[in-house]
Amino acid sequence: MTEKRKEIGLAIIGCGTIGRIRAELARAYPGVGWIGLCDIKSDIGEKLRDDVKADFFTTDFRELLARPEVTAAIIATDENFHTDPTLAAVERGLDLFIEKPLATDARQSQQILDAINAAGVDAVVGYTQRFRRRFLAVKERLVTGQIGDVTSVVTRAFMNRMVPIATVSRTQDRANLTPMVVSGTHSLDMCMWLMEGKKPVSVYAQSCDAALGKWGTKDSTFGIFTMDDGTIWSMNISWALPVVWPGAVYGIEIGIVGTKGVIDIEDTHRDVVLATEVAQGAGYAPEGFDPGAPRHVDFLTSYPPGDLHDNQLWGPMREETNAWYQRVYTGQRTPHATATDGHNNLLLTMAMDLSAKRGRPVELPADPDELMRELV
Repeated sequence: MTEKRKEIGLAIIGCGTIGRIRAELARAYPGVGWIGLCDIKSDIGEKLRDDVKADFFTTDFRELLARPEVTAAIIATDENFHTDPTLAAVERGLDLFIEKPLATDARQSQQILDAINAAGVDAVVGYTQRFRRRFLAVKERLVTGQIGDVTSVVTRAFMNRMVPIATVSRTQDRANLTPMVVSGTHSLDMCMWLMEGKKPVSVYAQSCDAALGKWGTKDSTFGIFTMDDGTIWSMNISWALPVVWPGAVYGIEIGIVGTKGVIDIEDTHRDVVLATEVAQGAGYAPEGFDPGAPRHVDFLTSYPPGDLHDNQLWGPMREETNAWYQRVYTGQRTPHATATDGHNNLLLTMAMDLSAKRGRPVELPADPDELMRELV
């Protein structure tokens, strides 16, 4: 571990739900000495500034990144708007935490990755699931060979449709706001991390859009990946479950079969169920979003960032965020996804969308230009 111990001057670009969580944790972290905020909505940004006693606020990310106090940055804007602030932060040589995906345009994602590599900056991507105890335990068993060589993986992700409706309603640029690119990428990243070292060589996928087509996105995408060593992997997601589905956000099941054993992960959150006469809100509720139907049953703990107690967030996003501050402050190794991981994940999710559109398998690795020519 490298002992950096240099006080962090933190820029947070995007003051919505996730930016707020990470800002509140930054204020509590002793290694963060200065906090600057940016959001195009001044009311949201100014409220967060007051709540966390930030040192600076602006609606112009370039003005924030030009501040001499800034040594690290979090990019927490909407998915379609990561590219410009990320490139500007890379140009300054800042340590970076970028919410997934790197970009929703594969060519821009490649541009960001190339810039990060050329500048030699330390950049990670927000895949919060990596910081959950159960997945870290599974990773350790796989690394130490407890089930032999992995031969088959099955992944199923179910999501309440509140997430896609809230996501796509904020923009008309919806072509790549698909179940895989926006949300399936979390379970895809998890499986690629657990299968680290295996290289996907082809994918065949199909999609449907009966429920969410009117919103400009797909309901579900199911696919089969073939890896370079013959391992097969079924990667399936539906984010069209009804608003009254008790899972507030995410439920995953992963089965990993090896030559000497199996690991079966049930992560649907059905073990803690709330049923009440009091209407429950949306699990994912950005400003102005109304789920449109009363919800009286919840699978508690299904909100990926964690859960509130005593006005504080407890759970994997707290672990992930504080681990990144520690990474920047002390140089400690962490399980964060790298920029390369983030870029490769985007290409794989888009390759699934391309296969579904073509109706036939897609050879991997996918070409960013080809993806964007056919998917937009």
